[in-house]
Amino acid sequence: MLADVIDHLACPVCRAGLRLDGGSVRCERGHGFDVARQGYVNLLTGSAAPGTADTPAMVAARAEFLDAGHYDPLVVRLRELCAGAALVVDAGAGTGHYLAGALGPDAAGVALDVSKHALRRAARAHPRIGAVVADVWRPLPLRDGRADVLLNVFAPRNAAEFARVLRPGGLLVVVTPAPGHLRPLVERLGLLKVDEDKDRRLGETLGDHFVRTRQEIEEIGLTLGHREAEAVVAMGPSAWHTSPERLAAAVHDLPDPVRVTASFQISTWRAGDG
Repeated sequence: MLADVIDHLACPVCRAGLRLDGGSVRCERGHGFDVARQGYVNLLTGSAAPGTADTPAMVAARAEFLDAGHYDPLVVRLRELCAGAALVVDAGAGTGHYLAGALGPDAAGVALDVSKHALRRAARAHPRIGAVVADVWRPLPLRDGRADVLLNVFAPRNAAEFARVLRPGGLLVVVTPAPGHLRPLVERLGLLKVDEDKDRRLGETLGDHFVRTRQEIEEIGLTLGHREAEAVVAMGPSAWHTSPERLAAAVHDLPDPVRVTASFQISTWRAGDG
């Protein structure tokens, strides 16, 4: 798994190239990083991972919900956008579900995430995915100009680093929740709402380094039982603001099953002159 992408990785300490050395990853200057038995490598240096890293409960909920195929139309669209790519990097990859589905028959992928719990699954999501613990707000442990496509699905965005690791002419694909995402659960359960100013802020975040080339909305109608409704809430940011007990009680009052609309904004970007 890591062998397919090791030539694209960079030492987080000195930025030199890396090589596999038994059960570790090393650079020419001797900096070494152990490969976990689950198959991922931790290239996060300095302080501990941010407190916003996905918890085991969030990861389990995400795996349960996504593996059931509820968001498969989004996966299909990402695969279309990644067609022909040799290397796809997913910044904020989570369990690796989207990256695994997006890879073509000859492509390799790098799953970057700050959550070790998520990367234990990402390392097994596809035989050509290398899973790496990294913080998107720090320099990414990737060499310059290596990625053909960089995916960013419901994750933070570091425009300067994204531009650095993409090859000339490479594609940045950003997926964010559209304003109608998860209706009527948002209203019925008091979930966090999508900021109506989100698109403007996205443009401000990326505009110095990228030019938007396309924007589209993907909507998926879902029929969810109570367990599935709990999972879709528990895997997202609203999980930080409620307890499993309160969530289960609120979901109990919903129809069973309940009709839900998943709504995604997909935008593609090319490197600009900035």
